[in-house]
Amino acid sequence: MRTLHLIRHGETNWNRERRAQGQQESVLTDTGREQARQLRQALRDIPVQAVFVSSSQRARETAEIAFSERDVPMEYCDLLREINMGPWEGQLYADIQKNDPQRYHAFWNQPDAFLLSGAETFADIQHRALSRLEKILAETEAGHIAIVSHGVWIKSLLCAIEGRDLADLWQPPAMHNCARSTIQIQRDGSRRITLYCDKPYEHPSVEIQNEH
Repeated sequence: MRTLHLIRHGETNWNRERRAQGQQESVLTDTGREQARQLRQALRDIPVQAVFVSSSQRARETAEIAFSERDVPMEYCDLLREINMGPWEGQLYADIQKNDPQRYHAFWNQPDAFLLSGAETFADIQHRALSRLEKILAETEAGHIAIVSHGVWIKSLLCAIEGRDLADLWQPPAMHNCARSTIQIQRDGSRRITLYCDKPYEHPSVEIQNEH
């Protein structure tokens, strides 16, 4: 049996400003660095043997702090980056909601219907996440594998493992900064979520929750 540890990056300046990040760069706040240090403590007794990290600066910073006391191989990868939000990136969510209300509503309430020129769809990022996961599993035989990525990337992957429709991707629990979720992979290849955003896994309720 192998265990995947899916970790969202720590709080950034753009998280705090409620600004759409996507694949643009932002940096950890002091709170984000502290979250990464707390994550390091939470992982101290887990023998993580391989770490795959989004090439985005906020994910790299998180991983460097969380695994700073270990001699563990760390691979950076563009395919682990957040959903490409196209022309929205760098804008305040309040401005997006005002200027593009229909697509903003779709992003948070009907993700399966979200379509914006120059941006990825939720189906796009889910396909990207699943493809990269299969490559990671083929690349390493490590028993504990950490993936440091982003909220939508991780949510889309968990959504697929659950067999849940993309329309329900934003169901709680919310993917807070430095949240850790775990997936156990059995010898027969079956996959089971055991931890979801630091809580023992339970199938989410139908309530929709905006994470930003």
